[in-house]
Amino acid sequence: MRTGTDGDRRITIGSPHAGYPQGVSDKSKVVAGVIGIVLGFFGAGRFYIGDVKTGVLQLVVSVCTAGLGSIWGLVDGILILVNGGVDAQGRPLRD
Repeated sequence: MRTGTDGDRRITIGSPHAGYPQGVSDKSKVVAGVIGIVLGFFGAGRFYIGDVKTGVLQLVVSVCTAGLGSIWGLVDGILILVNGGVDAQGRPLRD
């Protein structure tokens, strides 16, 4: 991260997620997986990682199938725990 001055203002150039390695998400794959398993009906795991489109789709499928679509969220959560995943910006989830 570089800093510079412009008159009396301080300008900061760099990542807003300064404690994480560049290219790695600030979202945890463990949290995303557990949320996906527990709240898979609502698509909450996908909402957590920023994948709103898939989260809404999981919610709609679960409602339209009277809850049977929540299996999708369960499997999705397990796959995120096992294989990891990416956030909405395409960065891999941190461990």
